[in-house]
Amino acid sequence: RGCQYTSKDYKRLLSSNSILGSMSRKGNPYDNAPMESFFQTLKTEYLYKIAFSTIEQAERCLKQWIDVYYNCRRLHSALGYKSPLFYEISRYHPFNLSA
Repeated sequence: RGCQYTSKDYKRLLSSNSILGSMSRKGNPYDNAPMESFFQTLKTEYLYKIAFSTIEQAERCLKQWIDVYYNCRRLHSALGYKSPLFYEISRYHPFNLSA
């Protein structure tokens, strides 16, 4: 927990922009591990390889990368080398698989 995240100015800025801040529990470094892993993947597999001309282009491309590639095609070792979409379908709808 860095002091910048607990400062009154920071909390006020979040609140004024309708953003709810969150921090991991004290003494539990594992709370944020999945997000840290996601952002590392995003940076190394995508963001470091491309330059965007505009914010709008970055938003559009990022949404497409997440929706089309990361969630539907990219295999995740933590999910038994399945994509998140396939894993979710196989877990919650096991009889609807065509593969």
